[in-house]
Amino acid sequence: MIDFKREIANILSEKIEELTVEEILEMMEIPPNSQMGDYAFPCFKLAKIFRKAPNMIAEQIVESIGENPLFEKVENAQAYVNFFIDKATFAKSVVEEVLEKKDAFGSSNLGEGKKVIVEFSSPNIAKPFHIGHIRSTVIGNAIYKLYDFLGYDTVTINHLGDYGTQFGKLIVAYKKWGNEKEVEENPIPTLLKLYIKFHEEAEKHPELEDEGRLWFKKLEDGDEEAKRLWQWFRDVSLKEFNRVYGMLNISFDSYAGESFYSDKMPRVLKMMEEKNMLKESKGADIVDLEEYGMPPALIRKSDGSTLYITRDIAAAIYRKEHYDFYKNIYVVASQQNLHFQQWFKVIELMGYDWAKDCIHVPFGLVSLEEGTMSTRKGRVVFLEDVLKKAVEKTKEIIKEKNTNLSNIDEVARQVGIGAVVFQELSNNRIKDYTFSWDRTLNFDGETGPYVQYTHARACSVLRKAEVTIDENIDYSLLSNEDEMDLVRVLQKFPNIIKEAARKYEPSIVTRYIVDVAQAFNRFYHHCPIIVEDKEMQKARLALVAAARQTIKNGLTILGVSSPERM
Repeated sequence: MIDFKREIANILSEKIEELTVEEILEMMEIPPNSQMGDYAFPCFKLAKIFRKAPNMIAEQIVESIGENPLFEKVENAQAYVNFFIDKATFAKSVVEEVLEKKDAFGSSNLGEGKKVIVEFSSPNIAKPFHIGHIRSTVIGNAIYKLYDFLGYDTVTINHLGDYGTQFGKLIVAYKKWGNEKEVEENPIPTLLKLYIKFHEEAEKHPELEDEGRLWFKKLEDGDEEAKRLWQWFRDVSLKEFNRVYGMLNISFDSYAGESFYSDKMPRVLKMMEEKNMLKESKGADIVDLEEYGMPPALIRKSDGSTLYITRDIAAAIYRKEHYDFYKNIYVVASQQNLHFQQWFKVIELMGYDWAKDCIHVPFGLVSLEEGTMSTRKGRVVFLEDVLKKAVEKTKEIIKEKNTNLSNIDEVARQVGIGAVVFQELSNNRIKDYTFSWDRTLNFDGETGPYVQYTHARACSVLRKAEVTIDENIDYSLLSNEDEMDLVRVLQKFPNIIKEAARKYEPSIVTRYIVDVAQAFNRFYHHCPIIVEDKEMQKARLALVAAARQTIKNGLTILGVSSPERM
């Protein structure tokens, strides 16, 4: 695909020796509407260099460029040089690139030889996999797919919350009130009830908290009963979680959670001691971060047990030594901002210059319309219930609209789950939002089902045409504004992918494929495709195929399916 912006910058750099190609690229703009050209170069900055009015400079640049086969015309509008790309050259460059690269359109080898770790989802063992977990799960999966698409060697890690004082509490609750058969039959709800009961009872009998801490210490010290119960809770929980991951078509390269690092912490503590980083405070060990504007990092409690921060430091050191990462990305809620700032700083103080390659990607929180979610109080919405309800609702809608669909269950699954994921990725990740059934399952407007339906519509057109799209296409026939608007949008896809990865922001892709779907639907309604003029038909079908492919590639990055019939 011709990089028209860079071509223009190269042409301008020959006329303006005082500016580099990169400086010109920075200055170039895309006009607010296509009547003003495809690209515009402002000449205000040049007034000081040439000691002339910007509009005169623009006029001289236009004259010096003259005729060029890349452009229909180049004209000045006051202080701007406006470039109108030759429509046939533009359409041919974009459409042929999409049709040639197919599923690889938008991809690159930018990350060749660089390993990127993406840690995401990371639910707590023995607790519900609830709607709050959807954010880390689908944002993290999309970030992984973005980096994978750009050629990075990606590793996905589900850093399970499978260690900590809560397991001591759960062991106490199970030993006092638990039933093995109930746990086996209905693991998460049963363990959740036990966890809630522990906290209810602990309000009346505070000594239970000490008992919970004692059992966690036993677990850390390798007590056989504690280890057996903990392993059982972990196994039955993972089985439940994997059912939900299966629905979302998400998998992980590693499930190494907090427990994996329990035997790696003594070394980390020793390293800190050797560097005289630890200070004693009320019997506990801390790293003083006051001079960096942060509260102290609590590394080891007074009873000798470790904390999240200790395990995160051990995990990062292990990952650097094991994977030698280029980037180590953590997709974790913004509530944990301080936690990440603290332990990134501790790693830096330990002398690791790769601390800068550890990146926290925060996101806003999900709340319920009836208030904040609380596992302790049992106020949660199970993610699996949300996905199932979305599939059921979609199936009802499909039955109303299309009774001829043979694979209705499969399409209902693709569209229902796609609706939930797409809506989740539609807003900027940092924004908090309130979960609403109505909004999640509303298939009108700028939604996943709208984009999926557009993909299915493009597939339908290509099926009906029964024409093989060959290389002999007259792209000069694609000349009206609806056709060119669609070409302009398609051209942006490779840069959209790079921008979304750079900003760790999947919503950039989501908004973009809505733009593609809208541009395609305007083209579809205003430009007859299956027509008697076979050359015109071939050109428009090529554009349909390019739009279909781009939508599919964008949806794949988001972790959303692309049904061919709806």
